[in-house]
Amino acid sequence: MNAENRCFEIDSKGKIDRDNADVVTNPDISETLADIASRRADRRTVLKGILAAGIAAGVPFARSALASKVSKNTTLRFDEIAHEITPDHHVADGYSADILIRWGDGIFIDSPEFDPANLRADDQERQFGYNCDFIGYLPLPIGSNNPNHGLLCVNHEYSSVELMWQGANASELSKEQSDYDLSAHGHSIVEIIRRRGKWRIVANSQYNRRISARTTEMLISGPAAGHERLRTPSDPAGRRVIGTLNNCAGGVTPWGTILTCEENFDQYFGGTLPADHTETENFRRMGMPAGDRARSWYKYHERFDMSKQPNEANRFGYVVEIDPYNPDSTPVKRTALGRFKHEGATVWINRDRRVVVYSGDDQAFEFIYKFVSRRRYDPADREANMNLLDDGKLFVAKFEDNGTMRWLPLVFGEDNLTPENGFHSQADICIETRRAASIVGVTPLDRPEDVEANPVTGRVYAMLTNNSGRTEEQIDEVNPRAHNNYGQIIEMRPPGEGPDSDHTANVYEWDLLIVAGDPRNPEHHASYHPDVSENGWLVCPDNCAFDNQGRLWIATDQGSAQERNGIPDGIYATDTIGDGRGLTRFFYRVPRGAEMCGPFFTSDNKTLFVSVQHPAEGSSYADPWTRWPDFKDGVPPRPSVVAITKDNGGIIGD
Repeated sequence: MNAENRCFEIDSKGKIDRDNADVVTNPDISETLADIASRRADRRTVLKGILAAGIAAGVPFARSALASKVSKNTTLRFDEIAHEITPDHHVADGYSADILIRWGDGIFIDSPEFDPANLRADDQERQFGYNCDFIGYLPLPIGSNNPNHGLLCVNHEYSSVELMWQGANASELSKEQSDYDLSAHGHSIVEIIRRRGKWRIVANSQYNRRISARTTEMLISGPAAGHERLRTPSDPAGRRVIGTLNNCAGGVTPWGTILTCEENFDQYFGGTLPADHTETENFRRMGMPAGDRARSWYKYHERFDMSKQPNEANRFGYVVEIDPYNPDSTPVKRTALGRFKHEGATVWINRDRRVVVYSGDDQAFEFIYKFVSRRRYDPADREANMNLLDDGKLFVAKFEDNGTMRWLPLVFGEDNLTPENGFHSQADICIETRRAASIVGVTPLDRPEDVEANPVTGRVYAMLTNNSGRTEEQIDEVNPRAHNNYGQIIEMRPPGEGPDSDHTANVYEWDLLIVAGDPRNPEHHASYHPDVSENGWLVCPDNCAFDNQGRLWIATDQGSAQERNGIPDGIYATDTIGDGRGLTRFFYRVPRGAEMCGPFFTSDNKTLFVSVQHPAEGSSYADPWTRWPDFKDGVPPRPSVVAITKDNGGIIGD
C-alpha cells in the first residue's frame, strides 16, 4: 500500500519515505476522471438514488446527518467501534481479534527464536517476514472447501527499518542489515487449523515456505520472457530472476494458486543511469533510478545498481503466480498481465470460462487494467490451468462522459502501439505498459488500488485512495476533488448480473459508490448513505474484500494523515445493493501508526483474516508509539496477521 503525501523527502530524523504515491510520473494527465464526470450532469445521480442531491452543476454532494445508532436499512448488525487512535487494536463487541502470526515468528519446526537484538538474514529466511499485506486462504485438502483447515498465504511488502534497528535509515544500512531487509521481503505460506474456535500454525507442515527477495528463484513467462530487455549478466537468457519485490495486494485463482503483485519496486534500484540510455524514458515513467531514496541494497548487490545492470529493473513490476500446494514449485512472473505498480490481481471466471484478471496501478494519475485469457478454464484439469495467464489480451479502462466505460486493448500493431512509437512487439507493451496505456488515450485516476469483483452481483469495485496532486483546473463543482486527500470508490458494471455478467465485454457502465471524507466538513464534498454515523465515515479506501452475501469490506490507508484526520485506519463494511447501499460501518481498527491490509474471508464467512502493517510507523525504535502486539519492553512493534471471529461462532457481520 502507498500512503498519502509520501514523496521520498528525507525528514529531520533521516528517514526516507517508502513510496511516491503522489509523485506524478505520467506526463499526460489532461483527461481525468473528474473532467469526465463533470460532463455527466444530465445522466443520473452519482450514487444512484442513495444521495439526496444529484450531480447537476452547482448542487453539492449529499451529506449525512451522522446517525447515532444502527440504521434499519443496513444488513450489518454489529455495533460500530469508535474513531479513536490508540496503542492497541480493537474490534466490534461480540467479536474476537486474535494474533495469528507476527514478524519473526517461526514457520518451521526448527525455526530460530525471534531475537530483535540480533536480526540475521538466514534466520529471517525461516521466519515470518515483515509488513504483512495481502492474505489468501486456500483450503486443505486441495480441491476442498474446508473453512477450518488450510494454507495462509501472506505478502511481505516492505520493511520499516527505523523500527527494526536503532537509528536505522533505509539508504544507509550495512551489508548485514541490507541482507536481512532483503530476506524480510517476499511471501510466507503456513498451514493453519482451527480447533475449539481458535486458529493456530502447524509448524511441522510440509507446505510451510518462505519466499524471499534474497534467495528465491523465479521463472519469467509470457510475451516478455527471454526478451533482450530482460537479459542480464547473471541471466543471459532473460528467463529467471531472484526474488519478488514490494508485494502488495494479490489474488487467488480457482485452480488453487496465489497471485502476488509487485508494486513500488522502483525504490530498490539505485545508481546512475546515463542520460542517453535506451531505457531512460521507460525507467523515468516508473520513477527510477531512485536516487537518494534508494534502499542500500544496490551498494552491496550489483543487480540493484542501475549503472551496472540496468535491465534488472525490467524484471520487476509483474504479477507472480505461486503454487502453495507444492512447496518445491518455482514461482512464475506472468508478464502478459503487464508491468506497472500492481495493486491486486482479482480473478473472475467468465460465463464462457475465460479467465479475467483485474488490477490497479497504484500511483497518482495512473490506470485500471484487466486481462482476458485466450484459453478457457477447465475445473477438471489443474495442470492445464497453470499457464492460462500467459496467453490473452490486456486492456486498460477509459471512463466516458455518458456513464459508460470502455476497455481499450493494448495490442502490438494497433492504436499507435507500433515501431514508430517504440513498440516492436507485444513484449515491449508488457514491459512499458504505462506508456502504452497513455498512447491509446485512457483515463488517469486518483491512485487505483485494489479492484475486486462482487461474487453475488458481478459488479467490480475499484478503490481510489487519494490524489493530492489534482489541481482546481482538473475538476469542477460536482466532482471529487482538487487536492483529493480522501479518495472514492468506483463501481463498474459489466453487462448482465451475477454469474451471467460478461466480464469480457468491451463496454461497461460506471458510477461512484462512495466519496470518502468527513461529511461534517463541507470542504470534503463527501458522499455516503444519509444514515452514516459519526464513526462510519472513512478516509483513503485501499484494499477490500467481499463476503459471500456480496457486502463490501473496506480497508483504509491514510499514511501519515491519521493524526490530521483524527481517525485510525481499519475495516469498514457496507451493502452494495438495497437500502443499505453506501452505508459504511466501522468494524475493526488498528494501532496507532498502522495500516489496514489484506482482508480475506474463509468460505463460511466465520473468519476474517486481516494484516496489520507497520504499527508505530512515524515514531522511533527507542520510543515507539506502540509496542503492539507484545507490549514488552525491548520488543519492537511487530506487523501481524489477525484472525477475527464472532464469539458465538456465527457469520461475521450478521
